[in-house]
Amino acid sequence: MKRNILMLAGASALALTMLTACGGEAKAPETPVAETPAEPPAPVAPDYASFLTPERLPDDAARDAARKPAEVMAFSKLMPGQTVLELEAGGGYYTELFARVVGPTGKVIMQSPKEFESFYKKTLDVRLKDNRLPNVTVSNTMFDKLDAGDASVDVVTWYQGPHELWCKKECGDLPMGAPAAVFADIARVLKPGGYFIVMDHATVPGAPDTTGNDLHRLDAAIVKPLIEAAGFTLDEESPLLANPADDHTKNVFDKSIQGTTDQYLLRYRKK
Repeated sequence: MKRNILMLAGASALALTMLTACGGEAKAPETPVAETPAEPPAPVAPDYASFLTPERLPDDAARDAARKPAEVMAFSKLMPGQTVLELEAGGGYYTELFARVVGPTGKVIMQSPKEFESFYKKTLDVRLKDNRLPNVTVSNTMFDKLDAGDASVDVVTWYQGPHELWCKKECGDLPMGAPAAVFADIARVLKPGGYFIVMDHATVPGAPDTTGNDLHRLDAAIVKPLIEAAGFTLDEESPLLANPADDHTKNVFDKSIQGTTDQYLLRYRKK
Protein backbone atom coordinates (compact mmCIF):
# COMPACT_ATOMS: atom_id res chain seq x y z
CA MET A 1 0.00 0.00 0.00
CA LYS A 2 2.79 2.43 0.97
CA ARG A 3 4.56 1.68 -2.31
CA ASN A 4 1.39 2.49 -4.30
CA ILE A 5 0.96 5.84 -2.56
CA LEU A 6 4.56 6.77 -3.28
CA MET A 7 4.13 5.83 -6.95
CA LEU A 8 1.00 8.01 -7.27
CA ALA A 9 2.71 10.96 -5.63
CA GLY A 10 5.67 10.56 -7.96
CA ALA A 11 3.46 10.43 -11.02
CA SER A 12 1.68 13.64 -9.96
CA ALA A 13 4.97 15.43 -9.45
CA LEU A 14 6.26 14.24 -12.84
CA ALA A 15 3.11 15.48 -14.59
CA LEU A 16 3.45 18.89 -12.93
CA THR A 17 7.13 19.11 -13.97
CA MET A 18 6.31 18.24 -17.59
CA LEU A 19 3.45 20.83 -17.68
CA THR A 20 5.79 23.54 -16.42
CA ALA A 21 8.54 22.58 -18.83
CA CYS A 22 6.14 22.90 -21.76
CA GLY A 23 5.23 26.45 -20.79
CA GLY A 24 1.99 25.55 -19.07
CA GLU A 25 0.85 26.78 -15.70
CA ALA A 26 -0.50 24.71 -12.91
CA LYS A 27 -4.10 25.74 -12.25
CA ALA A 28 -6.01 25.39 -9.04
CA PRO A 29 -9.38 23.66 -9.32
CA GLU A 30 -12.06 26.12 -10.42
CA THR A 31 -14.56 27.23 -7.78
CA PRO A 32 -18.10 26.41 -8.89
CA VAL A 33 -20.13 29.53 -9.67
CA ALA A 34 -23.19 29.76 -7.47
CA GLU A 35 -26.40 29.84 -9.44
CA THR A 36 -28.65 32.86 -8.94
CA PRO A 37 -31.92 31.67 -7.42
CA ALA A 38 -34.83 31.96 -9.81
CA GLU A 39 -37.34 34.75 -9.22
CA PRO A 40 -40.57 33.45 -7.67
CA PRO A 41 -43.42 33.48 -10.17
CA ALA A 42 -45.64 36.55 -10.05
CA PRO A 43 -48.96 35.87 -8.31
CA VAL A 44 -51.82 35.23 -10.69
CA ALA A 45 -54.64 37.78 -10.46
CA PRO A 46 -58.06 36.32 -9.74
CA ASP A 47 -61.07 36.58 -12.04
CA TYR A 48 -62.48 39.78 -10.61
CA ALA A 49 -65.77 39.45 -12.47
CA SER A 50 -66.44 36.20 -10.59
CA PHE A 51 -66.90 38.20 -7.37
CA LEU A 52 -69.96 40.01 -8.75
CA THR A 53 -72.18 37.38 -7.18
CA PRO A 54 -75.94 37.34 -6.46
CA GLU A 55 -75.17 37.31 -2.71
CA ARG A 56 -74.45 41.04 -2.81
CA LEU A 57 -77.12 43.55 -1.88
CA PRO A 58 -79.85 43.98 -4.53
CA ASP A 59 -78.88 47.57 -5.43
CA ASP A 60 -75.23 46.71 -6.03
CA ALA A 61 -75.72 45.03 -9.41
CA ALA A 62 -77.60 48.05 -10.73
CA ARG A 63 -74.48 50.16 -10.19
CA ASP A 64 -72.03 47.79 -11.84
CA ALA A 65 -72.40 49.03 -15.42
CA ALA A 66 -71.34 52.59 -14.54
CA ARG A 67 -68.74 51.66 -11.93
CA LYS A 68 -66.99 48.84 -13.84
CA PRO A 69 -65.90 47.18 -10.58
CA ALA A 70 -64.08 44.19 -12.09
CA GLU A 71 -61.88 46.45 -14.19
CA VAL A 72 -61.32 48.91 -11.35
CA MET A 73 -60.24 46.14 -8.97
CA ALA A 74 -57.87 44.73 -11.59
CA PHE A 75 -56.33 48.21 -12.00
CA SER A 76 -56.04 48.42 -8.20
CA LYS A 77 -54.04 45.17 -8.15
CA LEU A 78 -56.08 43.60 -5.37
CA MET A 79 -54.99 40.07 -4.52
CA PRO A 80 -56.02 37.27 -2.12
CA GLY A 81 -54.48 37.54 1.35
CA GLN A 82 -53.90 41.28 1.23
CA THR A 83 -54.75 43.91 3.82
CA VAL A 84 -56.74 46.70 2.16
CA LEU A 85 -57.59 50.07 3.68
CA GLU A 86 -60.62 51.55 1.93
CA LEU A 87 -60.91 55.26 2.58
CA GLU A 88 -64.40 56.76 2.59
CA ALA A 89 -65.98 53.35 2.15
CA GLY A 90 -69.54 54.64 2.59
CA GLY A 91 -72.22 51.96 2.40
CA GLY A 92 -69.71 49.32 1.36
CA TYR A 93 -70.39 48.70 -2.34
CA TYR A 94 -66.68 48.12 -2.91
CA THR A 95 -66.03 46.82 0.60
CA GLU A 96 -67.98 43.67 -0.07
CA LEU A 97 -66.11 43.04 -3.30
CA PHE A 98 -62.75 43.69 -1.64
CA ALA A 99 -63.66 41.27 1.15
CA ARG A 100 -64.38 38.55 -1.40
CA VAL A 101 -61.15 39.19 -3.32
CA VAL A 102 -58.78 39.13 -0.32
CA GLY A 103 -60.57 36.11 1.12
CA PRO A 104 -60.36 34.60 4.60
CA THR A 105 -56.62 35.19 4.90
CA GLY A 106 -56.98 38.88 4.03
CA LYS A 107 -58.47 41.89 5.75
CA VAL A 108 -60.42 45.00 4.74
CA ILE A 109 -60.56 48.15 6.89
CA MET A 110 -63.49 50.31 5.80
CA GLN A 111 -62.86 53.88 6.91
CA SER A 112 -65.13 56.89 6.93
CA PRO A 113 -65.62 59.76 9.38
CA LYS A 114 -68.46 59.08 11.80
CA GLU A 115 -70.10 62.32 10.71
CA PHE A 116 -70.68 60.87 7.21
CA GLU A 117 -72.58 57.84 8.50
CA SER A 118 -76.06 59.34 8.24
CA PHE A 119 -75.80 59.22 4.44
CA TYR A 120 -75.42 55.45 4.26
CA LYS A 121 -76.15 53.92 7.70
CA LYS A 122 -79.11 51.79 6.60
CA THR A 123 -77.15 50.23 3.77
CA LEU A 124 -74.13 49.67 5.98
CA ASP A 125 -76.21 47.99 8.68
CA VAL A 126 -77.67 45.55 6.17
CA ARG A 127 -74.31 44.85 4.56
CA LEU A 128 -72.61 43.97 7.85
CA LYS A 129 -75.60 42.27 9.52
CA ASP A 130 -74.99 38.86 11.10
CA ASN A 131 -71.27 39.04 10.34
CA ARG A 132 -71.80 38.79 6.57
CA LEU A 133 -68.26 40.02 5.96
CA PRO A 134 -66.14 38.54 8.75
CA ASN A 135 -62.85 39.88 7.37
CA VAL A 136 -64.07 43.50 7.45
CA THR A 137 -63.56 45.99 10.28
CA VAL A 138 -65.05 49.49 10.50
CA SER A 139 -62.95 52.54 11.34
CA ASN A 140 -64.37 56.03 11.91
CA THR A 141 -61.17 58.06 12.08
CA MET A 142 -60.47 61.23 10.15
CA PHE A 143 -58.26 60.95 7.09
CA ASP A 144 -55.07 62.10 8.80
CA LYS A 145 -55.35 59.61 11.69
CA LEU A 146 -55.74 56.28 9.93
CA ASP A 147 -56.47 53.20 11.99
CA ALA A 148 -53.59 51.00 10.81
CA GLY A 149 -50.05 50.29 11.90
CA ASP A 150 -46.94 51.50 10.14
CA ALA A 151 -46.27 49.58 6.89
CA SER A 152 -49.15 47.20 7.58
CA VAL A 153 -51.32 47.71 4.49
CA ASP A 154 -50.87 46.38 0.95
CA VAL A 155 -53.35 48.63 -0.86
CA VAL A 156 -55.08 51.89 0.07
CA THR A 157 -58.04 52.93 -2.07
CA TRP A 158 -59.76 56.29 -2.15
CA TYR A 159 -62.53 56.10 -4.69
CA GLN A 160 -64.43 59.33 -5.45
CA GLY A 161 -62.97 60.92 -2.36
CA PRO A 162 -59.88 63.16 -2.22
CA HIS A 163 -61.96 66.26 -3.01
CA GLU A 164 -63.35 65.92 0.53
CA LEU A 165 -60.16 67.51 1.84
CA TRP A 166 -61.28 70.74 0.18
CA CYS A 167 -64.95 70.32 1.08
CA LYS A 168 -65.61 72.91 3.79
CA LYS A 169 -69.08 74.32 4.40
CA GLU A 170 -70.81 71.66 2.28
CA CYS A 171 -69.24 68.98 4.48
CA GLY A 172 -69.96 70.63 7.81
CA ASP A 173 -66.51 72.19 8.21
CA LEU A 174 -65.15 68.91 9.58
CA PRO A 175 -61.47 68.71 10.60
CA MET A 176 -60.64 66.13 7.95
CA GLY A 177 -56.94 66.93 7.97
CA ALA A 178 -54.60 69.06 5.90
CA PRO A 179 -53.90 67.41 2.51
CA ALA A 180 -50.15 67.04 3.13
CA ALA A 181 -50.78 65.37 6.50
CA VAL A 182 -53.40 63.04 5.02
CA PHE A 183 -51.19 61.79 2.20
CA ALA A 184 -48.27 61.42 4.63
CA ASP A 185 -50.41 59.18 6.85
CA ILE A 186 -51.44 57.09 3.85
CA ALA A 187 -47.73 56.64 3.07
CA ARG A 188 -47.13 55.68 6.70
CA VAL A 189 -49.56 52.76 6.73
CA LEU A 190 -48.56 51.38 3.32
CA LYS A 191 -45.88 48.75 2.97
CA PRO A 192 -42.89 49.65 0.75
CA GLY A 193 -44.02 48.98 -2.81
CA GLY A 194 -47.67 49.12 -1.76
CA TYR A 195 -50.31 50.80 -3.91
CA PHE A 196 -52.44 53.89 -3.37
CA ILE A 197 -55.39 54.08 -5.77
CA VAL A 198 -57.04 57.46 -6.35
CA MET A 199 -60.34 58.07 -8.10
CA ASP A 200 -62.23 61.34 -8.20
CA HIS A 201 -64.64 63.44 -10.23
CA ALA A 202 -62.85 65.56 -12.81
CA THR A 203 -63.46 69.25 -13.23
CA VAL A 204 -62.52 71.88 -15.79
CA PRO A 205 -58.70 71.87 -16.12
CA GLY A 206 -57.20 74.64 -14.03
CA ALA A 207 -60.26 74.99 -11.78
CA PRO A 208 -59.48 76.07 -8.20
CA ASP A 209 -59.59 73.69 -5.26
CA THR A 210 -62.85 75.33 -4.10
CA THR A 211 -64.61 72.98 -6.53
CA GLY A 212 -64.04 70.32 -3.87
CA ASN A 213 -66.69 72.13 -1.84
CA ASP A 214 -68.89 73.65 -4.54
CA LEU A 215 -69.08 70.78 -7.02
CA HIS A 216 -67.54 67.80 -5.15
CA ARG A 217 -64.95 67.66 -7.93
CA LEU A 218 -61.20 68.23 -7.97
CA ASP A 219 -58.69 68.88 -10.73
CA ALA A 220 -56.15 66.04 -10.83
CA ALA A 221 -53.41 68.64 -11.28
CA ILE A 222 -54.03 69.76 -7.69
CA VAL A 223 -53.83 66.37 -6.05
CA LYS A 224 -50.98 64.79 -8.04
CA PRO A 225 -48.04 66.88 -6.70
CA LEU A 226 -49.31 66.50 -3.14
CA ILE A 227 -49.36 62.73 -3.42
CA GLU A 228 -45.92 62.63 -5.03
CA ALA A 229 -44.53 64.88 -2.28
CA ALA A 230 -45.63 62.26 0.26
CA GLY A 231 -43.32 59.67 -1.30
CA PHE A 232 -45.38 58.13 -4.08
CA THR A 233 -44.59 57.51 -7.73
CA LEU A 234 -47.32 57.49 -10.37
CA ASP A 235 -47.48 53.90 -11.62
CA GLU A 236 -50.35 54.17 -14.11
CA GLU A 237 -53.22 56.45 -15.10
CA SER A 238 -56.35 54.90 -16.59
CA PRO A 239 -59.13 56.37 -18.78
CA LEU A 240 -61.44 53.57 -17.65
CA LEU A 241 -64.01 55.92 -16.08
CA ALA A 242 -63.51 58.91 -18.39
CA ASN A 243 -66.63 60.57 -19.80
CA PRO A 244 -65.91 63.60 -22.02
CA ALA A 245 -69.66 64.22 -22.34
CA ASP A 246 -69.85 65.16 -18.65
CA ASP A 247 -70.62 68.80 -17.89
CA HIS A 248 -67.70 69.55 -15.58
CA THR A 249 -69.35 72.69 -14.23
CA LYS A 250 -72.21 70.80 -12.57
CA ASN A 251 -72.34 69.43 -9.03
CA VAL A 252 -71.86 65.65 -9.08
CA PHE A 253 -75.26 65.24 -7.40
CA ASP A 254 -77.05 66.99 -10.24
CA LYS A 255 -79.61 64.44 -11.48
CA SER A 256 -78.57 64.95 -15.10
CA ILE A 257 -75.06 63.57 -14.48
CA GLN A 258 -75.17 61.73 -11.14
CA GLY A 259 -73.48 58.36 -11.48
CA THR A 260 -71.98 59.11 -14.89
CA THR A 261 -69.40 61.83 -14.17
CA ASP A 262 -66.01 62.00 -15.82
CA GLN A 263 -63.57 60.43 -13.35
CA TYR A 264 -59.80 60.04 -13.28
CA LEU A 265 -58.21 56.88 -11.97
CA LEU A 266 -54.60 56.87 -10.74
CA ARG A 267 -52.41 54.15 -9.27
CA TYR A 268 -49.46 55.25 -7.17
CA ARG A 269 -46.71 53.10 -5.72
CA LYS A 270 -44.97 53.83 -2.44
CA LYS A 271 -41.23 54.26 -2.92
